[in-house]
Amino acid sequence: MQPERCGHGKFAEELAVAEIEALIGQLQDADPGRRGAAAELLCRHGAAAAAAALALARACADEDDQVREWAAAALEDLGPPPAGSIPELGNLVGSSHPLVAYWAATLLGRSGQNAATATTALAACLASASDPAVAQRAAWALGKIGPAAATGRDALEKAALSADPRLARLAREALQAIGP
Repeated sequence: MQPERCGHGKFAEELAVAEIEALIGQLQDADPGRRGAAAELLCRHGAAAAAAALALARACADEDDQVREWAAAALEDLGPPPAGSIPELGNLVGSSHPLVAYWAATLLGRSGQNAATATTALAACLASASDPAVAQRAAWALGKIGPAAATGRDALEKAALSADPRLARLAREALQAIGP
């Protein structure tokens, strides 16, 4: 008999969810070693750790290098974040910490049109980002949102004229994705 047919698959899934939730809590621990270990374990969960997307994005501002590195590594393998995290990711895209803003924009872009409510935040980020990678990622995210990001058109049109060739290309691609 297959374990899934006995209900073991669902039990294992529930254990994984509980473990992810515990690791999210551990990212707030006072001990940087415990925070780093939590980020590493979340990284090892891969896409199954999507529920930790917001906590991992915040951890990218951690004072400890190892925590930041593991958090970014974990975010590399995540797909779209949970829909409920989109408003807070919209806030984080304006973070003064470039790694946090970069990952917030990335997660919003991965959400596609579901992140349409973050268009204003992404356009503001695009217009004001001092870090080129953050501006580039905001332009990319607006393109991934597509037609629902039409209110970001002005910021994209300005970015399309940028001296930064990558930013200009990403802005032009986003404008094409948004359409007329």
